[in-house]
Amino acid sequence: MPLESREGDTSKARLCGVEIGFSYTITDSIRFNIDQGPFDFILVPLMYPGFVPTEDNDPNSRILDHRLLPYAGSDFNVSCNRWNKLAYGKISPWLDLDSEDETTRMDAEIILKKQIEWASYLSIKACVLPTPKGNCCANYARCVNQILQGPNNMKLLVRFPFGMSDDDYSPGSNDLVDSWKTWNSFRLLCDYHNQLMVVLDIMRVLPPENSQKRWYGEPVTAAILDSDMFLTKTRGNTLYLPKRHQKLIADFFDHDIRIIISGLKVLNEAQFTTEGSKPHPLLPYRDQVSNIYKQMVPPSEQERLEFGMRDFLQLPLRPLRNYTQAKSYDTWEKDKVKYINYEIAICKALRDRVSNEKASEIATVLVVVGAGRGPLVRSSVQAAKRAGRKLKVYAVEKNPQAAIALDELIRTNNWSSFVYIVSSDVRDWKAPERADILVSDLLGSFGDNELSPESLDGAQRFLKKDGISIPSSYTSFLQPLTASKLYKDAKEIKEILHSESACVVNMYNVDRLAPSQEVFTFTHPKSFVGESNQRYQKLCFMIPNDTGSAMVHGFAGYFNATLYKDVFLRTEPSTATPKLKTWFPMFFPLRTPICVESGSRLEVHFWRCVGYRKVWYEWCVTSPSSSPIHNCNGRSCWMDL
Repeated sequence: MPLESREGDTSKARLCGVEIGFSYTITDSIRFNIDQGPFDFILVPLMYPGFVPTEDNDPNSRILDHRLLPYAGSDFNVSCNRWNKLAYGKISPWLDLDSEDETTRMDAEIILKKQIEWASYLSIKACVLPTPKGNCCANYARCVNQILQGPNNMKLLVRFPFGMSDDDYSPGSNDLVDSWKTWNSFRLLCDYHNQLMVVLDIMRVLPPENSQKRWYGEPVTAAILDSDMFLTKTRGNTLYLPKRHQKLIADFFDHDIRIIISGLKVLNEAQFTTEGSKPHPLLPYRDQVSNIYKQMVPPSEQERLEFGMRDFLQLPLRPLRNYTQAKSYDTWEKDKVKYINYEIAICKALRDRVSNEKASEIATVLVVVGAGRGPLVRSSVQAAKRAGRKLKVYAVEKNPQAAIALDELIRTNNWSSFVYIVSSDVRDWKAPERADILVSDLLGSFGDNELSPESLDGAQRFLKKDGISIPSSYTSFLQPLTASKLYKDAKEIKEILHSESACVVNMYNVDRLAPSQEVFTFTHPKSFVGESNQRYQKLCFMIPNDTGSAMVHGFAGYFNATLYKDVFLRTEPSTATPKLKTWFPMFFPLRTPICVESGSRLEVHFWRCVGYRKVWYEWCVTSPSSSPIHNCNGRSCWMDL
């Protein structure tokens, strides 16, 4: 029974589970909690809690007591398909794989492997591992890494506390236990294995908000909410969660993190039967979680369309090298906000260019650089009607296939008398007359990464000295990220993406560690034609004091563009144009992630390099530690001139 649906919602977070105690009759547990109950899956112990090694001090003769088998006979009562869909396995929480006592440590290793083998036999898709017992987890990570390298494809979810309990917290102290550091050490020891994930135990005292956000860039699968976290209202005797916990649960849902209600005390104390004659004792708790989900703003149509693209790495376009495909044009042309803003900008430029008195006499010469299938031509014609000005348009497009569609658009709308198609690279075209206005949408996700500067430089030679360029300028921005999934994907897909290749991505499970900063600015038309398009910028980001330690996996790239005067297109998050959907951010990965501390300085160097045949970016970090210079000489990613 998934949490109440919101229109068009396919989020995994709709599923709500329950942590239960050990039972030999797993069939009854599934029937009571799922088939007849309000939950979608169970977190179930795989071994009887009293199942421990014998007290034998001879390591060569020590064996496990096999009289108590975990869920003895349960595989006959529950099909493997149901185990796979309805259960997360819970590994014994008392295991201490880094104990200084050799007997304890060896026993823990044996039992961990036996429980994983049992889970694999039952076809369980994921097992929740116990929280590391101390800050040092090297042997624990070694054992887990051995399992991850094995033949099964099971996900291993390490359990970590999220905040502190009341008993561990001292009023006036900000010394919250930073479990993220332990997790970071654990996953580094396991080399970022893609089947190693996290389950968070939500505690009474939550960490600061910036500290919470670090986990949104990590592979968090679920969060466990104990029934003790709920409070009871004096009037009505109804349950509720503190406001900070409500917001946290909503944020978890927004990041596709499932909620597991741990009601062991309630379930143990409740008197119930498995016949469904009484309501499930945890139903009120589940209803409170459901209410939080229902009160969230439903995803927009655009967000629903983009669900499948979240955190999916894509190589950026190379428009001067490859012809654009029809499906890309289809996507771009659906962005109404983009073309409305272009129309407004062109309308203002036309009015500034020609006075009302001469509107019927002078035809403004407008060149569309990279006309594609004609959306900017359409915006230009509509702007001319809106401004009451005459127009003569040269639509320059080097893609011969797009020019066919462009010709059809012109003939269909009877624009042939004033719109002329030029099937050519704008840098090679010999214009019959100089233009009053240049219009282009050659901007990439990082502003200049699709060679807009080079293309418009080539077009500037036929722009009048007092001519107008739309856009008139654009500035790129950079922002440090925690993005574990993006880093792992870039690292693993070696045949497509090198670990230092910049790519386009709809960022979702990331944490933006500091406000973005300006990198490069380009202005058109140039005041000096010979000005170089090479750039270099050093940036210094300050990590907020309440963030805690964090890992920088790479950088997000955005841009802000001025089309004309006060008309803008912006993708930088703090100033982004609402409902603009053409551009996803760029992701510039680090080959080796860098750990930063609260209040520390992150110093980044970024270059835009221009050669005879190509343009490329290089980047590196010099503080708090130094990284290699990435993409040296454009060896991994570049733009062809």
